[in-house]
Amino acid sequence: MDYRSTASFGKREEYVAVTELLRRGFDIYMTLIDDQQIDYIIRQEQKSKLRYLDVQIKARSNNVKHAGTFAVLTVRNPRSNYLFIFFSEVINTYWIIPSIDLVKLDNINKGGKSKKGKNKDKFIIILANKNKTGWKPRPKFSQYENNFSSMC
Repeated sequence: MDYRSTASFGKREEYVAVTELLRRGFDIYMTLIDDQQIDYIIRQEQKSKLRYLDVQIKARSNNVKHAGTFAVLTVRNPRSNYLFIFFSEVINTYWIIPSIDLVKLDNINKGGKSKKGKNKDKFIIILANKNKTGWKPRPKFSQYENNFSSMC
């Protein structure tokens, strides 16, 4: 499938992830503006207590060179109720990673030789690698693969 832009692909994948979560019984509240790095909020009621999860979706299409690499990430205020859901279309895999874990797992861009590059202090995480047989999720991140139950 051809996508007019990465933005349209990203928005489509947000809706696919929402559909998956709705099928699993989650209550989803979509945000209108993504200026706080929150694509939607999950509302959970457990033992008469309310809990809200902030969720950011990042997706990679079949058309990209590095289908398992998510770069230039900013993680504002890492916290236990702030999750990132990564999706790679070519691998057909989701990774659900709490923001607190994400900042511990990924690498920080040091800004190149000048140490002042525009992506300085942004994060990069490589969740899958390509080998002779195709793309494979990295075992290091297997605990996060399709782990929607971690959101409960």
